[in-house]
Amino acid sequence: MATAYERYNLHTTPEKFFIEACDEGADAVLAIDRVSNEMALTGKKDVPPSAVTRPICGIMGTIRLVAGMYLIVITRKRNVGSLLGHAVWKAVDFDVISYKKTVLHLSEIQSQENKTFLSMINNVLTTDGFYFCTDYDLTHTMQRLANTSPDFQEMSLLERADQRFVWNGNLLRELAAQPELHKFALPVVHGFIVMKPCRINGKIFEWILISRRSCFRAGVRYYVRGIDSEGHAANFVETEQIVLYDETKASFVQTRGSMPFYWSQRPNLKYKPKPIISKTTSHMDGFQRHFDSQLLIYGKQTILNLVNQKGSEKPLEQAFAKMVSGMNNGMLRYIAFDFHKECSHMRWDRLQILVDSVAETQDEYGFFMVNSEGKTVAQQKGVFRSNCMDCLDRTNVIQSLLARRSLQSQLQRMGVLNVGQRIEEQAEFEKIYKNAWADNANACAVQYAGTGALKTDFTRTGKRTRLGLVMDGWNSMIRYYKNNFSDGFRQDSIDLFLGNFAVDESDGPTPLRVQKDWKFLTLPIIMLVAFSMCIVCLLMAGDTWTETLAYVMFWGAASAITAAIIMYNGQDFVDAPKLVHKEKID
Repeated sequence: MATAYERYNLHTTPEKFFIEACDEGADAVLAIDRVSNEMALTGKKDVPPSAVTRPICGIMGTIRLVAGMYLIVITRKRNVGSLLGHAVWKAVDFDVISYKKTVLHLSEIQSQENKTFLSMINNVLTTDGFYFCTDYDLTHTMQRLANTSPDFQEMSLLERADQRFVWNGNLLRELAAQPELHKFALPVVHGFIVMKPCRINGKIFEWILISRRSCFRAGVRYYVRGIDSEGHAANFVETEQIVLYDETKASFVQTRGSMPFYWSQRPNLKYKPKPIISKTTSHMDGFQRHFDSQLLIYGKQTILNLVNQKGSEKPLEQAFAKMVSGMNNGMLRYIAFDFHKECSHMRWDRLQILVDSVAETQDEYGFFMVNSEGKTVAQQKGVFRSNCMDCLDRTNVIQSLLARRSLQSQLQRMGVLNVGQRIEEQAEFEKIYKNAWADNANACAVQYAGTGALKTDFTRTGKRTRLGLVMDGWNSMIRYYKNNFSDGFRQDSIDLFLGNFAVDESDGPTPLRVQKDWKFLTLPIIMLVAFSMCIVCLLMAGDTWTETLAYVMFWGAASAITAAIIMYNGQDFVDAPKLVHKEKID
């Protein structure tokens, strides 16, 4: 079975890094030359006694910045649980170590740029949700793993991993090029994993939820929408719910992803920028690629489109429906459900309308199950692909309801639930289930939108609450600020980390040196001065009320006109990405 080393020591000398495998019986040491950047396999006897030694939990990979190469290691991990006897770890802390001993060879500008790139790498590493396993392949669903060949089983974890979900794939390129080093390479997934031992009717089973976030067309909420030319959808997440009981195992898989055609929704200081469908691109090419890939991997698809069917979201829904119809594929089914309209005025019980309407399809798709003798007794034949605008809040609510319905069938078939019993009646398990799905929503939302998810009060309690509405309002405000004033940096960080942007080895300027337009500083200062003068004139009245009114009107008009100019040129005032060309993002 494919495994990677589990325990390591990092030995550092001025010339080399020595990464020693500390597993029982292992003698392998990975030597990295800090001058030539070469990697080679050596033995413990080659580690100099003078080396500075410390334990590490694994290698994330290497990356080139302005100052040269950097080694990224995992310095702290936390056990999440055990999956079929394999320990699953969450990477908690990292260290980014320069091959170069000093940065004296850099100019002042280069040094500043290097610091910015380092802060970008750390920005991604500190985004919660990196998981790995040294002796189990977390990138594949149980069904995919069960349907593989013996040759596949013999491949290293890095070789056999589903590249869609290996977030450090770019960082591991140098290790990947040398097969003898593969046992040092840990494929790391990004997303959310929770593992809970649960009890119903005195029977203990393991309930697991895994969300794998795709690293293709990855990014932040407003800067990455729709699909790219390869058919990869923004914010694509594969979520697998697993149940393990008495040697029997079952899983149910769902996906979420941005509406798979070419559209954008760039931040422009407005609370909700208007989404724009590209008029210059052939949508069907990318659309066809997306669903050809999805049908190949998952089988039949039922698309649940939860966007509004009026206002600015309506053209997107109409375009999606038209393209599914144009594809004319019997394995593809499209259902539009106006989530906000159906559930308005706190009528959240109406979600059952959608669940009931797809019940027959869900029974047809089924789930994957292996009995206690190790025989596959059921295969999942299709998936529900859900989306709203962000594929976060509405999407997660619907996914949790469909997953519960699947779980009901699985637990009955395993003999955990008695005939006639409902999961909803199992108060202890329901609490675990709802909280885990709400935590899943929060994890996906933080990674994409920068804040926790909305509507999690319903996921946690089954009811929409006034407090939940207030919290949604608070999260919406934070999202507004981040989407407009810090997401350009976050997008650049992800593009650098994933290799969508590579730092040039030459001494030339990087895109970080792009200067802001004069409007960026001048207009906000004018607006602030004008607004301040307006307040001053109100507080310090003139000799006559007409004089005061004239001053107030003049400065009020000046601030209003400046604010209007700022809003009109909104895209110039938001924090936009610098490292990727605009057309690449669109």
